[in-house]
Amino acid sequence: MNQPRRPRRLRADGIRSLVSETTLQASDLVAPIFVDATATERQPISSMPGHERVPVNDAVARVEEIVEKGVEAVLVFGIPTEKDNQGTRAWVDDGVVQQAVRAIRAETDAYVITDVCLCEYTDHGHCGLLSDGEHDAENTEHPASPQLTIDNDKTLELLKRISVSHAEAGAHMVAPSGMVDGMVGAIRDALDTNGFENVPIMSYAAKYESDFYGPFRDAADGAPSFGDRRHYQMDPANAREARYEVSLDVEQGADILMVKPALPYLDIIAAIDAEFDHPVAAYNVSGEYAMLHAAAEKGWLDLDATAYESLLSIKRAGADLIISYFAEDIAHELSGD
Repeated sequence: MNQPRRPRRLRADGIRSLVSETTLQASDLVAPIFVDATATERQPISSMPGHERVPVNDAVARVEEIVEKGVEAVLVFGIPTEKDNQGTRAWVDDGVVQQAVRAIRAETDAYVITDVCLCEYTDHGHCGLLSDGEHDAENTEHPASPQLTIDNDKTLELLKRISVSHAEAGAHMVAPSGMVDGMVGAIRDALDTNGFENVPIMSYAAKYESDFYGPFRDAADGAPSFGDRRHYQMDPANAREARYEVSLDVEQGADILMVKPALPYLDIIAAIDAEFDHPVAAYNVSGEYAMLHAAAEKGWLDLDATAYESLLSIKRAGADLIISYFAEDIAHELSGD
């Protein structure tokens, strides 16, 4: 006689945790921080409750707060003192990220990852040098061009300079985020040539053009002044393209492969994890963070519980590490303090 199957037997207290298939730990999490060279005191980010821009001289204190909660790694973004059409403040020795990284490395044990891109440093807000004939930031009569393009190869030269400057400042890892063709290979070559062959690259390998980035653009002051980024970030409709993009970064020497955003692209995370033997990162982006906060403020859901469930789902999909604005709070909850 066939006995009825009863999966509920393994859901009882005592056995439930023993057969749990996925474990989320504080060591899986990376906390983003925003360092603002124009600020003299911390500035709350209205669209990202609980997060602030911090002055350069407060970067160490901010990282210490994160580490005390149990998070071991930070991802540093910078807001420079000034911008121009080439983003020259991105690679200077006294740049905001360079100053912050030197201080963080000298005074904390945090693992320091730096974002390598130009959008926060260019006056047009795009992730590279604009091609000839494109919008000049001073030409306000120019329409938002549907054919906006980035000069890919000239941008690579700048990404190399930024990456080397971050490594010289002490970054443990660099994370190029502009979806520039060939960026991983160019940066790997530049790092190796300058004696930083042991600095790994976490590539934003499958970064989609997404409306979930809105609050981040407030936080990092990186919104495009015209046009959009659909000609260099990926089409949300495409999955096969993501695997192709990732394969190119693997060939060029990427050490970690990132998918961004996370929750709307769990299928992509799972596919990359299944197909490649590299660690997979997922960026639980600002819009994912903000929408849970907004719903919690309405009393529609429990913030801590849904935040944990969200990050657990990202881990279950195959992410080895998760960059999240919930990192501190979840790490604190996991520690039981």
